[in-house]
Amino acid sequence: MRRIPPIDMHAHIEPDISSSDLLALEALVFAATRSLDEAERVLQRTDSWTVWGVGCHPGLVSAQRAFDVDRFAELIALTPYVSEVGLDGKSRVPMGTQRATLDAMLTAMQENPRLTSIHSFAATDTVLECLTARPIHGAVLHWWLGNREQTKQAIDLGCYFSVNASMLRQQDLLASLPLDRVLAETDHPFGDKAGRRERRPGNVDSVERALAQVHGVAPDDIRKVTWRNLSQLARATKCGALLPRPVRMTLVAVA
Repeated sequence: MRRIPPIDMHAHIEPDISSSDLLALEALVFAATRSLDEAERVLQRTDSWTVWGVGCHPGLVSAQRAFDVDRFAELIALTPYVSEVGLDGKSRVPMGTQRATLDAMLTAMQENPRLTSIHSFAATDTVLECLTARPIHGAVLHWWLGNREQTKQAIDLGCYFSVNASMLRQQDLLASLPLDRVLAETDHPFGDKAGRRERRPGNVDSVERALAQVHGVAPDDIRKVTWRNLSQLARATKCGALLPRPVRMTLVAVA
C-alpha cells in the first residue's frame, strides 16, 4: 500500500474470510462482530489490515441473552476495538435488557478504554443518557442520525462519528460534524447500499468525497484527517499497542 489506505471504521465481514481477500480490500477495516461467541471465534486471527471487534448487537435476542460481562472483559483484552454495541429502539430485545448490557460494557471500558463503535438507531437520546452516566474515552457513534442539539451533546461528551454512504444526502448533518471528530465507514453490507459504487468493506471513497465537498477541502485531506482522528482515539484509549503493526507504523508516518 503506497498511498495511505482508507479507514473503514465499521463493517461486517464473515469470520472465515481468507487473509488474502482482506488484503485485497486495500483498506484498514474495523470488523464488527454481533455476539461474544463470534468475537471469540475471530480474535485469534492475526490479519495485518483488519481489526476484529468484540460485539453484542442490541438487535439480536440470542446475543443479548448470552452476554456475560466477565467474558466481555476477557475478550476486550485481546483487541483495541469494541463493536457492534449500543441500543436499538426497534429491537425485539427489551430496552431494559439492552441498557443493562450497554451499561455493563461502559463500566468495563471505563476501566479498560477501547475504540467503541456504538449503534443508536431510534435510541439516540437514551444512548446519550448512558454515555453521560458512564462516560468513556473512544466512543464512535456509528451511522449517527442525531439532530443538532443531540450532536452538540455528543461532541461535548467527547464522541466521534463514523459516516457511511447512506448518510450522504443529509448535508446539514454532515456539516454539523467537526472534521476532527469524523471517520468513514461502510457498515457493509447495510450502510453501503446507496449509489452505484462497488459494495465492499473499505470502499469509502464516496464518503470521503462528500465530506470534502461539505468542508471545502480535498478528498486526500479527508483521508489524512481520518488517520489523525484515529491516532487521537488510540492515544485517548491508550490501546494503540493492540493495533496491528502495519497500522501502528502508518499512524506514526501520518503524525
